[in-house]
Amino acid sequence: MDTIAEAFVTPFQYSFMVRALIVSVIVGIMCPVVGAYVITRGLGFMGDALAHAVIPGMALAFMLGFSPFVGIVPAAIAVALLIGYLTMRAGVSEDTSIGILFAGLFALGLVMLTMARGIPVSLEDILLGQVLGTSRGDVLVTLGLATGVLALVWALHKELVFTSFDPTGASVIGIPTQALDYILLVLLALVIVIALQAVGVVLVISMLITPAAAAQLLVRNFTQAMLVGAAIGALSAIIGLYLSFHYNLPSGPAMALVAMGFFILAAAYAKGISGALRKKAA
Repeated sequence: MDTIAEAFVTPFQYSFMVRALIVSVIVGIMCPVVGAYVITRGLGFMGDALAHAVIPGMALAFMLGFSPFVGIVPAAIAVALLIGYLTMRAGVSEDTSIGILFAGLFALGLVMLTMARGIPVSLEDILLGQVLGTSRGDVLVTLGLATGVLALVWALHKELVFTSFDPTGASVIGIPTQALDYILLVLLALVIVIALQAVGVVLVISMLITPAAAAQLLVRNFTQAMLVGAAIGALSAIIGLYLSFHYNLPSGPAMALVAMGFFILAAAYAKGISGALRKKAA
């Protein structure tokens, strides 16, 4: 029993693990909250593209000696708005505009990182996350961004849900659907910024989509699905962090694998319930 207790307590005797836990839980909560809108609107590819497209901003911040957040936040917002503009105003299809910016900016970021000298981060850290290297300043910035995102989601939740499920009807009754589309893109960009520190560029889409998708298999109410998804995301982050510490695993992939495990369990449960209902009806 003491051994089990030690396994839970020991990691957090280290201050870097406490900071990593705070950031990981924030990521686990924020990703499914916004991810619920992402799934409903079919914006999964958008999230993945944004995660890759912010690398130039991150690289520039490192090259100038600033915190990566200084480069990532404006880059993410700018790319999100540019994708929205190209899709809504320039007559370019959403998939095409996303694909162009995804490939072009990701390539630019890789070139900048290759040319940079002496930056305190490796390409592997950027791609897979470096939550164990989180500083106190990173924690404060993450908390600030998360608070801002949650405040906007709370204030605009009804409108965002309406425009997600019935954009035409929302437009007819006077809801500014185009403005809300841009706001959602900015929210998505900020959540990706929050998640990059923990799970990296490659795995952002996993934490954004997987817990939210698992929740939607378990409950039908949209708001309840957001809350259940946040719980699944937070548990995935915590369990993944423990696995990372005790088994010397990369933290981002560990969190993503745990989230996938929760999705598999949710899918099995949903299938079992569906099968039982069919038998009962027969």
